[in-house]
Order: sequence, then structure tokens, then C-alpha cells
Amino acid sequence: MKSTISSQSGQPLEVTLMSIPESKLTLSGLEASTFNHCPISTALTVLSPAEKVIYLILYHAIFVFFAWTYWKSIFTLPQQPNQKFHLSYTDKERYKNEERPEVQKQMLVDMAKKLPVYTRTGNGAVRFCDRCHLIKPDRCHHCSVCAMCVLKMDHHCPWVNNCIGFSNYKFFLQFLAYSVLYCLYIATTVFSYFIKYWRGELPSVRSKFHVLFLLFVACMFFVSLVILFGYHCWLVSRNKTTLEAFCTPVFTSGPEKNGFNLGFIKNIQQVFGDNKKFWLIPIGSSPGDGHSFPMRSMNESQNPLLANEEPWEDNEDESQDYPEGLSSLAVESET
Repeated sequence: MKSTISSQSGQPLEVTLMSIPESKLTLSGLEASTFNHCPISTALTVLSPAEKVIYLILYHAIFVFFAWTYWKSIFTLPQQPNQKFHLSYTDKERYKNEERPEVQKQMLVDMAKKLPVYTRTGNGAVRFCDRCHLIKPDRCHHCSVCAMCVLKMDHHCPWVNNCIGFSNYKFFLQFLAYSVLYCLYIATTVFSYFIKYWRGELPSVRSKFHVLFLLFVACMFFVSLVILFGYHCWLVSRNKTTLEAFCTPVFTSGPEKNGFNLGFIKNIQQVFGDNKKFWLIPIGSSPGDGHSFPMRSMNESQNPLLANEEPWEDNEDESQDYPEGLSSLAVESET
């Protein structure tokens, strides 16, 4: 493009002007505006509406079950033994006023014969809690933090500030499972942005911090939770509690580390129930009442959960189910 102008002497001068395409000016302005105002370039954004919907649905579905199971683990109260296992007022006064230890022992042994109690202490004594004044049902233990006896106690969890036992062990397992899934989902969706950061494709310092923080926290919790979840899966497959894994339960016949092991499928059903459609939903479906459990070594005539018989408290001759010399066992207070 040429233009003619006049000099001071009046002579005409030709000047060539270079024209700049309007499209290039517009593109340069758009690029400058984009990088000056957006923390992450549009190349890092999920553009497909279908992908956005899928990501949102998956995230919120996992988050809802994660929060739901966490709530149930916290606010489901531990179940305590019913009144049948407590000493009556008369028996309690007799026990306190009796000064002869051997008579006290015999009193508790006689009361244990009327109950579905098949486990003993390490030295073969009847399991009695001197704090709650009750004969402990099988797999029941006294929690010093909650200050009460808890049915099928597994452990006291500080992360949910609650005792994990018969009433909420299923919810605790589901909470671990959905926590692992939640961390895995966050880590996998953030990992692609971490690769872009590694390659220097993230233009904003703020976005780099977010990506690194999310990936680090998700991976850290994933590793710790998957180990804990795997350990409890192993316990469920053996039908054990954490306390029973560290201390072998003792029965009337002696110690037996697999005393409650009924087989893989039945062990799972002891926690999640027979109906598989409730296994992933935090709804109480564990069989039984937490006071008695099927045992591997007992036949149907000895185990009320495996036989269609009248309750044990109506039988007068149940002493034959126990070995001779049981009345001479020492009754030990256990916490």
C-alpha cells in the first residue's frame, strides 16, 4: 500500500505502508486476553457435555454413599447385652455380700449355665464384667472409652468417635470401601492434570498448587485406607474381630482360633446378611441379635442358632452340655 505526502520543500514523497490483517489483530488480542484472565487454558477443560454429566453423576453418587456410611458409623450406637445377662438385684446383693470367693465363683457358674455362653477367659473362667455386673455374651467385651460392654466388639475407632461392634460393623466396612473408592476417583481424575503440570502446560501457579494438593492428599489417604480395608476384608473372610485376631477366643473345650469360621460365603453373610441387594446399602441386615453366634465346633443340639429347639433358658438339664468340672472353674473379672 503506497501513499504520497509532501515534504517541507514541496517535493512529493512516496511512502509504502504495510497493512496488517484484521484477523491477525483479533486473534492476537484474543490470545492475550485468554492468558491474562484465565487461570487454566481452555485446553484443560472438559468440553463435552456428556463427559461433564458423567463426571458429576459419578462424583456425587460416590460422595453420597461415602457421607451416608460415615454418618451411620458415627451415630449408630453400640449395642449392649440385654437384661438377661445382667445380675438381678438380689443376685447382685448376694454376690457383693458373699465373702467366700469359692461361693461367688459357684454363683456365677450356675447363672452361666442358663445362658448361651460358650466362651471363657484364658484360664477357663466364666467371662464376667465387674463394672457392668453382667456375664459377657460370646464375643462381647468391655470398652473402657465408652464405659460399657459392647456386643461383638471389634475396636474403638477414634476417627468415628464410636465403638465398632455388632450394630455398626457393616457400616464401618462400607465406609472404608466408599472412602477408598472416593480417593481413587479423585486421584484418577486429577492425574491427567498432574501430567500437564509435569510437562509445563499449566500456565497458572494457583492451578499447579490445586492439582498437586488434590493428588497428594487423595493418594495418601488411598494407600492408608486400602491397607485398613484389606485387613478388615481378611477378618470378615475368617469371621473374626480385631480383638479375636490378637487374642484367640477360648471355648469350653479350649482355645480355638477358627471357632467362628463357617466358610467364606457364610462368614460374609454373618456381617452383611443373606440378601445381597442390601450388601452395598448402609441398612442394618446382619443376622441374629448379637448375643449368640453359630460356631464351627458345636453341633445342632449344642448351638441354639443351628437347631429348631426351645430357648436354652427353658431347659433344666443344660449342665450336660458343659464338661465335668466346670463348676470348679475360677470366675475371673475381665475388662
